[in-house]
Amino acid sequence: MRLRDEWPVDHRLATVYRYGAGLCGGVLLLFGCLGFADELSPFGTDGTRIAGMSTNGLLSLISVLFGLLLIGGAVVGGNFASTLNMAVGTLFLVSGFVHVFVLDRSANILDFGMTNVFFTFVMGLLILTFGMYGRVTGGLPHDNPYWRRRHPREAARESLAARRRERARALTTAPDAPSRLPATRPHG
Repeated sequence: MRLRDEWPVDHRLATVYRYGAGLCGGVLLLFGCLGFADELSPFGTDGTRIAGMSTNGLLSLISVLFGLLLIGGAVVGGNFASTLNMAVGTLFLVSGFVHVFVLDRSANILDFGMTNVFFTFVMGLLILTFGMYGRVTGGLPHDNPYWRRRHPREAARESLAARRRERARALTTAPDAPSRLPATRPHG
């Protein structure tokens, strides 16, 4: 059984994943397009700044690609968007840590500055939070598909009890339901 098979089509968590991926993807796409509009050299490390961050053509390309990837995840939505957000958010955090160590060195081919590192950490945490929302917590509601996946026996018991309550409610409220009392014959 796959988790997406259990996922209701209109589950409210899918909206969070979609909007989160779309919002962050749009910001990255905008940053990358601004870099392309400025006609930056692909590997330049001369400190050209766009939106307060240093950039070059390669960083613009990477920003556009990740922006499109996140927007694509927003279009697909659901569990895919959540997993994609968590993966991209983790990559951003790792990138932030890597770039802290390569600042002012020849290995800094993306022309990162300290502002870029802060942006990468903030964007990574934001994307990661959107991806983990409703998946990673101790107090998930019982209608949450991730809770149901982690507690299959209890979820099955709750589902069975809900079906029984629904069946009992349907029997008692049905207008043409046969009476439960035995039929009596008139005396006479």
